[in-house]
Amino acid sequence: MTPERRQELVLLRRSRDLIDRRYAEPLDVPAIAASVHLSAAHFSRRFRAVYGETPYQYLMTRRIERACAMLRAGATVTEACMAVGAASLGSFSTRFTEVVGRTPSAYRAAEHPAEAQMPDCTARVLLRPTRTRTSRIREAAGGTAA
Repeated sequence: MTPERRQELVLLRRSRDLIDRRYAEPLDVPAIAASVHLSAAHFSRRFRAVYGETPYQYLMTRRIERACAMLRAGATVTEACMAVGAASLGSFSTRFTEVVGRTPSAYRAAEHPAEAQMPDCTARVLLRPTRTRTSRIREAAGGTAA
């Protein structure tokens, strides 16, 4: 691995750590890219090449992951939406449904007995919401992501 490649990976990791720490704050791709001294376009391309999703997708997945944990703990949908820094309840619900496959209200109402038995660190890894190829195909066809 070249020193330049190693430095790029360090910068991308720093940006990912920034998203992990500040997911509830208003973040956008240009601000994240500026924090690691890269242009927004180059940063987005390299982030996607390394992590498999765009910085915005990663940020939204992180927010939804945190919202899922809050909903399992009994928070209301509005509380979870505001706590994770979503711009509006409508956009949050739409994105949540796309990623998780259920509305936030349905997710909150469902039983989560296995998750209650797991340590938080294990649940975070195993329950991280991810978009699947099937959900993307359904979204493109106008169906639900369930």
